Amino acid sequence: MTERKTDKKNIGRREFLRSAASGACAVGLAAFAGKCALAASSQTSLEGARKGLVKPRKGDWYEPLEKRKLRCGLCPRECVLSPGERSPCRVRENRDGSLYTLAYANPALIQEDPIERKPFFHVLPGSRALSVSTAGCNLECKFCEVWDMALAAPEEVYSYEVPPEKVVGYALKSKLRSVSYAFGEPVVFYEYMKETASLAAGEGLLNLIHTAGYINPGPLEELSGFLDAANVDLKGFDGDFYRDVAGGELDPVLDTLRTLKRKGVHLEITNILIPSLNDSRDDIRKMCDWIASELGPDVPLHFARFYPLYRLSRLPRTPVSALDEARETARKSGLKYVYVSRVTGHEGENTFCPSCGEKIINRIGFVVDSVKISDGKCARCGEGIPGIWG
Repeated sequence: MTERKTDKKNIGRREFLRSAASGACAVGLAAFAGKCALAASSQTSLEGARKGLVKPRKGDWYEPLEKRKLRCGLCPRECVLSPGERSPCRVRENRDGSLYTLAYANPALIQEDPIERKPFFHVLPGSRALSVSTAGCNLECKFCEVWDMALAAPEEVYSYEVPPEKVVGYALKSKLRSVSYAFGEPVVFYEYMKETASLAAGEGLLNLIHTAGYINPGPLEELSGFLDAANVDLKGFDGDFYRDVAGGELDPVLDTLRTLKRKGVHLEITNILIPSLNDSRDDIRKMCDWIASELGPDVPLHFARFYPLYRLSRLPRTPVSALDEARETARKSGLKYVYVSRVTGHEGENTFCPSCGEKIINRIGFVVDSVKISDGKCARCGEGIPGIWG
């Protein structure tokens, strides 16, 4: 079969947009009771949601120090914690000389989404994933889109008690094909994600992660063995921007991208283009040149539109013309798959064969109309298209 279409042979723009809008309303854990659920942090009436910790358990990747202090080795911060002290990510704590995670089996969000929302454009197009996230993050982005969850402690938000086996069970019951660790920062619920991913892989589900990539090499090497695909937020290509706007460093994120590529994890990159902060043509060109040379021209790159929120609410949203210029810059750097995200109806939502120019995936928002890929190749010319299409 060379082409897959939705039930209606020709779907009009209005129907597309209506479907895309309904796709944005994610069906979550409470949907098993016939409800439409978003992040539990903002939905106080969800069945089973409550504030507080579930079952704090010992964490991985830490080093005991003198006087019952410890050094967390999960991310580049490598926080040194005294007894009773909690890390800046809000979910890792020193309890009498041992590191405990407060995020295990304690998701503030669990919901079903279009895989394009992650965004993954080269993984099972048109399918849906079960997304899972907890409170906490090891960065402090001034433009955080889920700040009420990611920049909060677990006991400050409404959460569920959902151990790894139940996450996988829900995905299987809903006949989904993947589990996605996304929306918040999955690095901070590392142990929960790793155990869930192990069970999911055993049941034939794909494991997807959308992350800022702020993680140390050792934990990443271990986690990579369970991952099928990763979308990494490369927030900019300037060290000062990372420190001032994201609260981290650039180099560890670049190392994460190299490692994922080397480990054979399907890789996509998202760059939110923020007016006046990370949208200089020179930085965009440097970033695209680096991606092409270090990761390869086949890595899909998503330029996402910035919308004013959180601590950058006074900035304007990204002009479409700036996204178009960034896309053209990326193409000149040799990147073959460059997308424009969060501009519904933009040509840059679609996938084109880099060889013959055929539109091989037609999208509007989160809705996929047609896929002209057969056995991982362009159905028209036979060019291999990187991704997970099975």
